[in-house]
Amino acid sequence: MEPPRDPDPRSLASAGQESGPVGAGAGEPESAALTPEDRRYAWQALSVTTVGALLAATQGSALLIAIPRLMTALHADFLTIMWIILGYQLVTTAAVPMIGRAADLIGRKTLYNIGFAIFGLGSLWAALAIPSFHGWDLVGARLVQGLGGALLFTNSTAIVTDAFRKERTGLGLGVNQVALGAGFVLGPVVGGVLTALSWRWVFGFNVPLAVFGTLWGMARLREPLARQGHEPFDWAGGIVFTLGLGAFLMALTVLGFPLVPSWVAWLLLALSAILLPLYVLVEGRVTSPTVDFKLFGDRLFSFACVALVLNTLARGAILFVLIFFLQGPYGQDPLTAGLMLAPFGVVFMLTGPMAGWLSDRIGSRILATAGLVVSAGALVGLSSLRADTPYWILASFLILEGAGSGFFGTPNTSAIMTSVPPERRGVASAVRVVLNNTGQMVAIALAFPLAIAKIPAREMMRIFLVGGGVATAPAALRSFESGMTHIFWLSAGVLVVAAFISALRPSRTWGEAKG
Repeated sequence: MEPPRDPDPRSLASAGQESGPVGAGAGEPESAALTPEDRRYAWQALSVTTVGALLAATQGSALLIAIPRLMTALHADFLTIMWIILGYQLVTTAAVPMIGRAADLIGRKTLYNIGFAIFGLGSLWAALAIPSFHGWDLVGARLVQGLGGALLFTNSTAIVTDAFRKERTGLGLGVNQVALGAGFVLGPVVGGVLTALSWRWVFGFNVPLAVFGTLWGMARLREPLARQGHEPFDWAGGIVFTLGLGAFLMALTVLGFPLVPSWVAWLLLALSAILLPLYVLVEGRVTSPTVDFKLFGDRLFSFACVALVLNTLARGAILFVLIFFLQGPYGQDPLTAGLMLAPFGVVFMLTGPMAGWLSDRIGSRILATAGLVVSAGALVGLSSLRADTPYWILASFLILEGAGSGFFGTPNTSAIMTSVPPERRGVASAVRVVLNNTGQMVAIALAFPLAIAKIPAREMMRIFLVGGGVATAPAALRSFESGMTHIFWLSAGVLVVAAFISALRPSRTWGEAKG
């Protein structure tokens, strides 16, 4: 039996309880019955965003498989390779606050479709990279892809939340999560096949998908709310925040991968230490800020955000470390290493919709908290991994980790997106992306020194790009395994803290709220 719900979603949000999205029209009460047209549009919107999620997820894992061939063909060094990987994430993270606010003002459909087109142009540029530039033109192409990715990621979650009513938001977000899991599983296979033809096809195959996604989005998406264009856009604040966050993330990149002088990182940290507090100070006096800090006054939104950033901080480097483990101590080639991680992606893909469906009925508190606890247990198990550990043990812990990730991800995202007014969902989605990506980059920057910093640079490149290097160097093997153990134990501890905070979030149902 469905628990009673307040017919006014704003009163739920103000009380700190989970509320859901409005329907297709601005100001339409969420308790209104869904028409056949509303249901049809919800699944059409989901199909558009699923194409984007599948494209981005597949590209990420496929690229890792193509790195050895790409590095050889472009005569690129390790610094260039790391910027090809991390430059994309840097732009994707730093650009989203301004994009999220712009989406609330000028429309999510417009920016989402522009994002698809930009991602396609960046992919075409990457596919045409010239060897004489030694990979740096590919870095530029990846930065363009990152801008397109920021437009896609920031708006996709808001579009799905707008399209589905509160009793089905978790289901919609969960189905969308299937695309992320499928991309993670398919990426190594797609990357291996395309790389066998040419590394350029790893980027080239994005182009027709991006064209299709752009046209499909233009034809099927609609703006769910009247534009808020009469509100001023905070250009100054947006630029200050983007520069401050960008400087902080770039400093982490430099510290985590010390291939340039360390003073550069400290200079960037000093710049971010000036700009970010300045932004917070100034934005408190702006009527229409880029990031609305008042959103954090809602208990559900703030607790879900804290749980998100701790979860990402704990798990952000796990797959990164496991790739090194599988190609180092385990001695596997990149394609095989990617396939060995498939149990995580498959279980993540299966549990996402289930968790989303359940969260529509019982709220996010129990599911998200349980997911964090399960993940913490999986990380404790992974801390025992050694070069001679049977694969079935590793696969078992990957299955647990995938289940924990699935049961946390969709309910927590649904809680963040449905606890804010519709006209602030672009900003809320931007906050979610910033917290997620920042936590991941911090995690990688911290994990790198613990796991592989003591391995010589020439060996590190061979281990990462070829595989098997650590197994032939006993001292490096012991150093890596010790560092990996510390990483997994620290990450499990962070997840325990995240679970405690998640358990304190407000509940959705009236009975749980009173308790």
